[in-house]
Amino acid sequence: MNQMLQDPQVQTSQPTQTPPPVPQDPAPDHPRFAKPQRVAFVQACWHRDVVEEARIAFVKEAEARHLNHVDVFEVPGSFEIPLHAQILAKTRRYTAIVAAGLVVDGGIYRHEFVADTVIKALMDVQLRTEVPVFSAVLTPQQFHETEVHYDFFRRHFAIKGVEVAAACAETLLGLERLRGQVAAGIV
Repeated sequence: MNQMLQDPQVQTSQPTQTPPPVPQDPAPDHPRFAKPQRVAFVQACWHRDVVEEARIAFVKEAEARHLNHVDVFEVPGSFEIPLHAQILAKTRRYTAIVAAGLVVDGGIYRHEFVADTVIKALMDVQLRTEVPVFSAVLTPQQFHETEVHYDFFRRHFAIKGVEVAAACAETLLGLERLRGQVAAGIV
Protein backbone atom coordinates (compact mmCIF):
# COMPACT_ATOMS: atom_id res chain seq x y z
CA MET A 1 0.00 0.00 0.00
CA ASN A 2 1.36 3.30 -0.98
CA GLN A 3 0.97 5.99 1.50
CA MET A 4 2.22 9.42 1.20
CA LEU A 5 3.77 10.65 4.31
CA GLN A 6 3.30 14.24 5.11
CA ASP A 7 4.77 16.41 7.68
CA PRO A 8 1.75 17.66 9.60
CA GLN A 9 3.41 21.06 9.79
CA VAL A 10 3.61 21.42 6.03
CA GLN A 11 0.38 22.11 4.32
CA THR A 12 0.05 21.16 0.74
CA SER A 13 -1.78 23.45 -1.48
CA GLN A 14 -4.28 22.10 -3.84
CA PRO A 15 -3.45 22.93 -7.40
CA THR A 16 -5.69 25.69 -8.55
CA GLN A 17 -7.96 24.72 -11.31
CA THR A 18 -8.70 27.26 -13.94
CA PRO A 19 -12.39 27.55 -14.60
CA PRO A 20 -13.50 26.23 -17.95
CA PRO A 21 -13.75 28.91 -20.60
CA VAL A 22 -17.10 30.58 -20.83
CA PRO A 23 -18.68 29.40 -24.05
CA GLN A 24 -19.16 32.21 -26.51
CA ASP A 25 -22.45 32.43 -28.26
CA PRO A 26 -21.82 31.20 -31.76
CA ALA A 27 -22.77 33.47 -34.58
CA PRO A 28 -26.48 33.02 -35.22
CA ASP A 29 -27.28 30.68 -38.05
CA HIS A 30 -29.53 32.74 -40.26
CA PRO A 31 -31.80 31.08 -42.82
CA ARG A 32 -30.56 30.82 -46.36
CA PHE A 33 -32.36 32.04 -49.45
CA ALA A 34 -33.66 29.68 -52.11
CA LYS A 35 -32.41 32.04 -54.83
CA PRO A 36 -29.51 34.50 -54.82
CA GLN A 37 -30.45 37.98 -53.65
CA ARG A 38 -28.88 41.21 -54.93
CA VAL A 39 -29.27 44.42 -52.97
CA ALA A 40 -28.59 48.00 -54.05
CA PHE A 41 -27.37 50.32 -51.29
CA VAL A 42 -27.93 53.98 -52.24
CA GLN A 43 -25.91 56.30 -50.04
CA ALA A 44 -26.08 60.07 -49.84
CA CYS A 45 -22.68 61.79 -49.82
CA TRP A 46 -23.76 64.66 -47.60
CA HIS A 47 -22.06 63.90 -44.26
CA ARG A 48 -20.43 60.87 -45.89
CA ASP A 49 -18.25 60.11 -42.84
CA VAL A 50 -21.42 59.58 -40.79
CA VAL A 51 -23.58 57.86 -43.41
CA GLU A 52 -20.88 55.39 -44.45
CA GLU A 53 -21.07 53.86 -40.97
CA ALA A 54 -24.53 52.57 -41.92
CA ARG A 55 -23.16 51.09 -45.14
CA ILE A 56 -20.22 49.39 -43.42
CA ALA A 57 -22.46 47.88 -40.73
CA PHE A 58 -25.11 46.96 -43.32
CA VAL A 59 -22.66 45.06 -45.52
CA LYS A 60 -21.21 43.14 -42.57
CA GLU A 61 -24.63 42.15 -41.22
CA ALA A 62 -25.97 41.44 -44.72
CA GLU A 63 -23.15 38.97 -45.33
CA ALA A 64 -23.93 37.25 -42.03
CA ARG A 65 -27.50 36.91 -43.28
CA HIS A 66 -26.45 35.46 -46.65
CA LEU A 67 -26.99 38.65 -48.64
CA ASN A 68 -23.63 38.51 -50.37
CA HIS A 69 -24.32 40.67 -53.41
CA VAL A 70 -24.51 44.32 -52.40
CA ASP A 71 -23.88 47.06 -54.96
CA VAL A 72 -23.22 50.53 -53.58
CA PHE A 73 -24.37 53.69 -55.33
CA GLU A 74 -23.61 57.21 -54.19
CA VAL A 75 -25.78 60.25 -54.75
CA PRO A 76 -25.09 63.86 -53.75
CA GLY A 77 -27.77 64.08 -51.05
CA SER A 78 -30.82 62.33 -49.67
CA PHE A 79 -33.16 64.21 -52.00
CA GLU A 80 -31.59 62.34 -54.95
CA ILE A 81 -32.08 58.87 -53.47
CA PRO A 82 -35.68 58.14 -54.65
CA LEU A 83 -34.96 58.65 -58.35
CA HIS A 84 -31.94 56.36 -58.18
CA ALA A 85 -33.95 53.82 -56.20
CA GLN A 86 -36.69 53.85 -58.84
CA ILE A 87 -34.30 53.41 -61.75
CA LEU A 88 -32.50 50.58 -59.93
CA ALA A 89 -35.80 48.89 -59.04
CA LYS A 90 -36.96 49.04 -62.66
CA THR A 91 -33.84 47.16 -63.82
CA ARG A 92 -35.13 44.08 -61.97
CA ARG A 93 -31.50 43.26 -61.06
CA TYR A 94 -32.15 44.00 -57.40
CA THR A 95 -34.39 42.15 -55.00
CA ALA A 96 -34.15 45.04 -52.52
CA ILE A 97 -32.92 48.62 -52.29
CA VAL A 98 -31.58 50.29 -49.16
CA ALA A 99 -31.30 54.05 -48.80
CA ALA A 100 -29.06 55.83 -46.31
CA GLY A 101 -28.67 59.52 -45.67
CA LEU A 102 -28.46 62.18 -43.00
CA VAL A 103 -30.78 65.12 -43.51
CA VAL A 104 -29.79 68.16 -41.46
CA ASP A 105 -30.49 71.82 -41.83
CA GLY A 106 -30.54 74.94 -39.74
CA GLY A 107 -34.32 75.32 -40.13
CA ILE A 108 -36.50 72.61 -38.63
CA TYR A 109 -39.19 72.76 -41.31
CA ARG A 110 -36.88 72.42 -44.26
CA HIS A 111 -35.03 69.29 -43.21
CA GLU A 112 -38.20 67.62 -41.96
CA PHE A 113 -39.82 68.40 -45.32
CA VAL A 114 -36.89 66.85 -47.19
CA ALA A 115 -36.87 63.72 -45.03
CA ASP A 116 -40.64 63.30 -45.28
CA THR A 117 -40.52 63.77 -49.06
CA VAL A 118 -37.73 61.20 -49.42
CA ILE A 119 -39.54 58.60 -47.29
CA LYS A 120 -42.83 59.05 -49.15
CA ALA A 121 -41.06 58.80 -52.50
CA LEU A 122 -39.26 55.62 -51.42
CA MET A 123 -42.59 54.10 -50.38
CA ASP A 124 -44.02 55.01 -53.81
CA VAL A 125 -41.07 53.29 -55.53
CA GLN A 126 -41.62 50.18 -53.45
CA LEU A 127 -45.33 50.01 -54.18
CA ARG A 128 -44.96 50.75 -57.91
CA THR A 129 -42.16 48.25 -58.55
CA GLU A 130 -42.81 45.57 -55.90
CA VAL A 131 -39.14 45.80 -54.98
CA PRO A 132 -38.81 46.39 -51.24
CA VAL A 133 -37.11 49.66 -50.35
CA PHE A 134 -35.64 50.24 -46.90
CA SER A 135 -34.70 53.53 -45.35
CA ALA A 136 -31.87 54.53 -43.08
CA VAL A 137 -32.47 58.17 -43.99
CA LEU A 138 -32.41 59.91 -40.64
CA THR A 139 -33.31 63.40 -39.53
CA PRO A 140 -32.04 64.41 -36.11
CA GLN A 141 -33.94 67.10 -34.29
CA GLN A 142 -30.72 68.61 -33.01
CA PHE A 143 -27.52 68.27 -35.00
CA HIS A 144 -24.57 70.49 -34.36
CA GLU A 145 -21.34 70.25 -36.28
CA THR A 146 -19.34 69.23 -33.23
CA GLU A 147 -17.18 66.16 -32.73
CA VAL A 148 -19.52 64.92 -29.98
CA HIS A 149 -22.51 64.95 -32.34
CA TYR A 150 -20.50 63.39 -35.17
CA ASP A 151 -19.35 60.57 -32.88
CA PHE A 152 -22.89 60.00 -31.61
CA PHE A 153 -24.38 59.84 -35.11
CA ARG A 154 -21.58 57.62 -36.44
CA ARG A 155 -22.44 55.08 -33.73
CA HIS A 156 -26.17 55.59 -34.37
CA PHE A 157 -25.76 54.99 -38.10
CA ALA A 158 -23.78 51.80 -37.42
CA ILE A 159 -26.70 50.53 -35.33
CA LYS A 160 -29.15 51.53 -38.07
CA GLY A 161 -27.03 49.69 -40.63
CA VAL A 162 -27.37 46.45 -38.67
CA GLU A 163 -31.09 47.03 -38.15
CA VAL A 164 -31.79 47.75 -41.81
CA ALA A 165 -29.80 44.65 -42.86
CA ALA A 166 -31.92 42.53 -40.53
CA ALA A 167 -35.14 44.08 -41.84
CA CYS A 168 -34.00 43.61 -45.42
CA ALA A 169 -33.07 39.94 -44.96
CA GLU A 170 -36.22 39.10 -43.02
CA THR A 171 -38.44 40.86 -45.57
CA LEU A 172 -36.74 39.12 -48.50
CA LEU A 173 -37.13 35.74 -46.79
CA GLY A 174 -40.82 36.49 -46.14
CA LEU A 175 -41.39 37.62 -49.72
CA GLU A 176 -39.57 34.58 -51.08
CA ARG A 177 -41.82 32.33 -49.00
CA LEU A 178 -44.98 34.28 -49.94
CA ARG A 179 -44.18 34.28 -53.65
CA GLY A 180 -43.55 30.54 -53.49
CA GLN A 181 -46.94 30.05 -51.86
CA VAL A 182 -48.63 32.20 -54.48
CA ALA A 183 -46.91 30.25 -57.28
CA ALA A 184 -48.02 26.98 -55.70
CA GLY A 185 -51.61 28.22 -55.39
CA ILE A 186 -51.54 28.00 -51.61
CA VAL A 187 -52.32 31.70 -51.15
